[in-house]
Amino acid sequence: MAKRIVTDLDVASKKVIVRVDFNVPHKGDVITDDNRIQAALPTINYLLEKGAKVILLSHLGKVNHKDPEKTEADKAKNNMAPVAVRLQELLPNNKVTFVDATRGEKLEAAVNEMKDGEVVLMQNTRYEKGESKNDPELGAYWASLGDLYVSDAFGSVHRAHASTVGIPSHLPSAVGFLIEKELKYLGQALDNPARPFVAVLGGAKVSDKIAVIENLLKIADKVIVGGGMAYTFYKAKGWNVGTSLLEEDKVEIAKEFMAKGGDKLVLPVDTVVANDFDNPTDVKTVNCNEIPDGYMGLDIGPKTVELFTSELAGAKTVFWNGPMGVFEKEEFAKGTIGVCKAIAALDDCMSVIGGGDSASAAKNLGYADKFTHISTGGGASLEYMEGKELPGIAIIEEK
Repeated sequence: MAKRIVTDLDVASKKVIVRVDFNVPHKGDVITDDNRIQAALPTINYLLEKGAKVILLSHLGKVNHKDPEKTEADKAKNNMAPVAVRLQELLPNNKVTFVDATRGEKLEAAVNEMKDGEVVLMQNTRYEKGESKNDPELGAYWASLGDLYVSDAFGSVHRAHASTVGIPSHLPSAVGFLIEKELKYLGQALDNPARPFVAVLGGAKVSDKIAVIENLLKIADKVIVGGGMAYTFYKAKGWNVGTSLLEEDKVEIAKEFMAKGGDKLVLPVDTVVANDFDNPTDVKTVNCNEIPDGYMGLDIGPKTVELFTSELAGAKTVFWNGPMGVFEKEEFAKGTIGVCKAIAALDDCMSVIGGGDSASAAKNLGYADKFTHISTGGGASLEYMEGKELPGIAIIEEK
């Protein structure tokens, strides 16, 4: 069954609570990247055009509630006020009111005074201790502020929080355009991929991707593994990995994956190694079974880029999550750039990036527009590709 989308709701003159993802990178009062705010605009603008009163809720950063001193410092650091300023700039024809509160008279008065086509942005949901615990009283209180609920924060729907699960358990609900798009492309990759379907997985740890590898080995035609987690697979083959990243407790699982995957699982054949991470004085490329003692693998090598490019050739569906090396450092970015270029060059292919570092890499390298879809939620997209039910989606009403 499909979930209701925002266009299925009668929103005119209604107070619509929208859970957005305004968890933007910022330095003090300066937002350094407003992509997430921009991504929420189609849903917000639709609601405003239809004459709704739009109440926006989002978290920003983390708030430590265990140590009172840290709580206050985190609150000061992760104040939503600069987000409200940027949002007003992006919505010049609509009044945006920022309420520096998450409950109480100030918030209630602002909501009650709203006119059709106006926006209220509430303070950071994580100022409330009960947010991440899905406190039922908090969810019910926030729900009491509105008439309808729209979920449009894909980066948060894998968490059962008061703002993602608590509120919609009390109100008629739907997903916004951003989540509709996420479900369309991720769902297609998972449930009905055009074949060949190639999954490319990188990043540091096997432990972060166990369930994803397991699920994708069942449904993809090829699963390419690069990045830091490749060294755990080398260890499983009995090879020396030097000082490379290694999860000793995942070596047996890597062995199982290689046995199950057979030719379907594709590993790097060469690797760029260095004698030190911070100040390398010797950087060289070696075969994966020849990593010298005292050296650390930090990127895939040129032969591997060729191999991965040939495995990707002709793919009709690609899911990519995780860089191939320490791409933040120029000397170890070639593998990630190579894979990014190979996917971007594919014709007639649905290519999806599962958020996180891969999304940053594609954007930084100028290839973002060459991908069919770049997910806004790294953790959520991975859990979706694991085949898990996401609580913030499950709670939304069916059509």
